[in-house]
Order: sequence, then structure tokens, then C-alpha cells
Amino acid sequence: MNDSREESFRVNRMRGSRLFFDYGAVFLLLIYTGFIALLLGANIAYLGGELSETGFSLVLETFRNPDIRHAAFLTLWTSILSSLIALFFAVPCAYALSRTRIPGKAILDMLVDTPIILPNLVVGVTLLVFFRTFIGRGIQGLGLQFVYAPAGIVLAQFLCVSPYAIRTVKSALDGVDKRLEDVSRTLGWSSWQVFMRVTLPMIRNGIVAGGVISFALAMGLYGPMMVFAGTTRQKTEVLATSVYLELSIGRISAALIITMVMVFFAMLALLLFKKLAGGKSLW
Repeated sequence: MNDSREESFRVNRMRGSRLFFDYGAVFLLLIYTGFIALLLGANIAYLGGELSETGFSLVLETFRNPDIRHAAFLTLWTSILSSLIALFFAVPCAYALSRTRIPGKAILDMLVDTPIILPNLVVGVTLLVFFRTFIGRGIQGLGLQFVYAPAGIVLAQFLCVSPYAIRTVKSALDGVDKRLEDVSRTLGWSSWQVFMRVTLPMIRNGIVAGGVISFALAMGLYGPMMVFAGTTRQKTEVLATSVYLELSIGRISAALIITMVMVFFAMLALLLFKKLAGGKSLW
């Protein structure tokens, strides 16, 4: 009888401990997400106050500005191009990291992640210094202009977002049952046929998710553009630098409108990414 009471007491204590831990974790999650929601709400409230005085004409005026329209178009096509290039490298790189055994794989894996841990501003500095070396000067001597040019925007975006594309695709590859690939090889299929007919259809969502997150990240890049591509209006100005330029001349409302548009598309892309990635970790 005493043993059953002790067992019941132990179970109740463990259950209470777990509930305390779970509720504590939820409480901290609510604080963290509440703070983010508060920041977004404050910006929306401020913008709502401005629009209540000026009407929707303020938004139209902002995006009728030829500088902002050029920046929006430049942001769109460079982000699409850089994310496509990132995916072009992401699929084979992720496959190599997930499926092959090569010497120094840990070092290669670390190098893939290096742009993630570096401040974006530092990425811009490294690119700027590289194109001051004889190799960089030789590349530009071929007629490929990157420094303070739109091509430099694409290069900076690619370097910053490609690790996320690689990790997303690798996560999808790691989730594929390798036995399915092995069985396909026993049927006489080549590695290329196995990849195209078995592996690729199973990681399709992961590839699309990698493209989505790359595009969203590319749209919001700021540091590398300032250092490597510059902020020349009608040439290398993107939406992220438009926010800075608008603030520098005291147009807070215009900067906030651009910011909220970018936040909207970023959150939309994030929701799509979560759905496609199935909640899996990138690492």
C-alpha cells in the first residue's frame, strides 16, 4: 500500500515538474514573440497616424517617386537572379555534403556556413578587397564590372543567401530514405537517373523553400550594398538602402512605408518557407 502511494506521489511530482517547465517555456515564448509583435504594432500604429492625416496619397506619392520605383525594380530582379544562382549551387553542394564521403568534409561544411556568421558588412568589405587584388582586377578587366554596379548587388546577395539555400536543400536530402536510392541502383539505374527520378521529386519542396528563403533574405540585405555596390540613386539603390536614404533626408514616413512593405513580403515568404520545409531545421 505504501509502495503504491509513493509511486503515485512520484508520478504526480514528475507531472507537476513537467507542467511547471512547460508553462515556463511557453511564458518566455510569449514574452519574446510579444515583444516582436509590439515592435511591429508600434510601427503600424505610427504609420496609421500618418496616413490618417495625409490619406493614402502618402503611399502613392512614395511609390510614384522614380527613385523608389527604380530601387523596387532593381531589388526584385537582383533578388530573383541571386536566389536562382544560389539554388544552382545549392543542389549539387547539398548533395555532396549529404551523400558523399570526401576528405576535409568538415572544413568544407564550415566554409559553407561562414557567410552566415559573418556580419553582412564584413561580406561587403571582403568583396571590395578581393576586387582590388590582381585576380579581381583581372576579372573586371574582362569587362565584368562588379564594384559599384548592379552585378555587384547580385554577387553580394548570392554570397549572403547561398548558405541558407544549401542548408535548406541539405535538410530535405537528409530526410530522404537512402534505402530507396539503393534499391533503385539495384535495378540498374545510374546515379543521375536515381537522382532525377527518385531523389529530386522527394526534395522538390525543399528546393523551392530554399529559393523562397534566399529571395526573402536577398530583398532585405543592406550592409554589403553600402560597402560594395554603393547607394547611387537610379543605379545601385535597392529598397533596403532606400530606407536609409529616406531617413537621411528626414522622410520618416516614406522610410516606414518602404519598411512595412518589405516586412509584409518577408513574412509572406517566411510562411511559405515554413509550409514547404515542413518545419524541419536547416541544420
